[in-house]
Formats: sequence, structure tokens, C-alpha cells
Amino acid sequence: MSEPQIWDTVDAYFSARLCPDDEPLRAALRDSEAAGLPQISVTAPQGKFLRLLAETQGARTILEIGTLGGYSTIWLARALPEDGRLISLEYSPKHAEIATRNVARAGLEKIVEVRVGAALESLPQLADENPPPFDLVFIDADKANNAHYVEWALRLTRAGSLIIVDNVVRGGRVADAGSDAPDVQGTRAAVELIATHPRLSGTAIQTVGAKGYDGFALARVLG
Repeated sequence: MSEPQIWDTVDAYFSARLCPDDEPLRAALRDSEAAGLPQISVTAPQGKFLRLLAETQGARTILEIGTLGGYSTIWLARALPEDGRLISLEYSPKHAEIATRNVARAGLEKIVEVRVGAALESLPQLADENPPPFDLVFIDADKANNAHYVEWALRLTRAGSLIIVDNVVRGGRVADAGSDAPDVQGTRAAVELIATHPRLSGTAIQTVGAKGYDGFALARVLG
């Protein structure tokens, strides 16, 4: 059995035992695929991981940058109390429409708001609203702008908040200092920002699974 096959098999085992899906989650993936959205959502174990992090944080407010079809949005929103709030920023109107339907099917429409537009335009508008600090920020959008998203996350959080950046390993390409690929450059810039910013303490975790070889960066806001 090849390594990718083993990864898939182990992911399936953990999914079945630790994070079984339900109809809203299955439908979110099914409808996203039927609509031609990229098949790049987090896996079920990763979704459960995000939910557990949000629950451990005692999160009441979550900011998600990059909605896609709303699969990760559902996992995160399920960690919130009934009066919690999740704002998800999505560039594509088509993706946002599908995600909004998926969120509503999961019964989370009162908690989740999907905003359409380029995140680097939506984030200043959000800041102008002076919202309460977000307890958790999940960044899973265009990788070239990862450092900018981390900077905005810092502005919109508080001491103790958690910032998570998805897909930082890039199949190992993140270690190539000479790469001129925008996704690698953007990810390396975000990692460097986390490493050097006095208000952040972070680490990165490599992962393997049904979506291949990748990983998360996590940073806690210190002050």
C-alpha cells in the first residue's frame, strides 16, 4: 500500500471513530462538489480539530477568512453558543451562495454571516464596525496574502485569541527559500511574521491525510 493510500485509510478510520459526519456535513460536501467548487475543504478530522480548538478557547466570536462551500464554517460554528457569532469572508459570490445554503441547512444561519468580496477589502470595513475582538480566526484563503490576513487578525483579536492558518506546508514547498511561487512566498511571509511579532507565539504542525501532505500554523495573541 502506498503512503497516500495509507493516509486515506487512516483518515477514514479516525473519521468513523472520532468525527462521524451527519447529513448537513455530507450535504455541504455533496452540493459543493455538484456545483464545481474546488475539492479543497478540510477533512473531517481537521474540521473536528477546528471545532475542538474553538471549544477549548471558549470562543463566542469567530472570524473565518475563506468560506468555500461552508464545510469548515459548519464545524467551527457548532462550537459556538446560541448567541455566538461567526463572520466568514468569501471572495466568490457563487461560493458564498452555496455556503449560505449549506449553513442554513445545518441550522446555523442565526449564528453565521457570510460576507462577499475580496477579504482585503472586507477586513477594513469589518474593522470600521468596531466589533468585539474575535476569540478565534481561521485563515484559509488565497495563500499569497497570508501575511496580510495575519496582520488583520491581530487588529481584530485580543490577548488570548487564537489565529490558525491552513495549508502552510504546501506539500513541503514552504521550505524552499528560493521559490518564487506566490503561495509559498505568502506562506513564508506569514510564518516569518508569526515568528518575529512581539504579540504572537506560534508553531506549525505538519499533517498527512486524505488531502495529502500539508499542515497548520497556530499563533496565540499575547497582548
